[in-house]
Amino acid sequence: MGNDVEDAVDVRLGARLAELRAEHGWSLGELAERSGVSRSTLSRAERAEISPTASLLNRLCGVYGRTMSQLLSEIEAEPALLVRAADQVIWEDKASGFVRRSVSPPHAGLRGELVEGRLAAGSDIAYDRPPVPGLEQHIWVLDGTLDVTAQDVGHRLAAGDCLRLRVWGPTRFRCPGPEDVRYALAVVLP
Repeated sequence: MGNDVEDAVDVRLGARLAELRAEHGWSLGELAERSGVSRSTLSRAERAEISPTASLLNRLCGVYGRTMSQLLSEIEAEPALLVRAADQVIWEDKASGFVRRSVSPPHAGLRGELVEGRLAAGSDIAYDRPPVPGLEQHIWVLDGTLDVTAQDVGHRLAAGDCLRLRVWGPTRFRCPGPEDVRYALAVVLP
């Protein structure tokens, strides 16, 4: 066996390979057919019983449509446990009056993220589709009032209210006023 650091990388890589196969809905047999790698080798790599070779990783990267750099960056390190306010990225869409703070940004090792949204009174933002079908969202209004339309159903949220949904189609966020709205948005990948 290698040292503990190498072993930890193999464990994270094996877990990521298993996740990728699950995301595609493939059995070990289906992945073996697509990659030309035996089921037993794939199984042992996913369980970190073997350290995958560059050749094996290259075949799997081809099947999963990513570069080796992308795959390895997905397992590089544990996400930072603490995201300081000063390090949280703020993006503003002046045209719509929307300010978005990435409180807990996405990371390959995590499925969820946390966003703070602010909409000016009168702002109205429509999204024609979610970035990922079936995206789970929890919208918790902290201050003000927010109108959310999803799957052709309108919801009026006041301070303290939380709307939970999976997003499959168009959504609309509107601040009816009179004051601005501030809300927390928890996003979880399906």
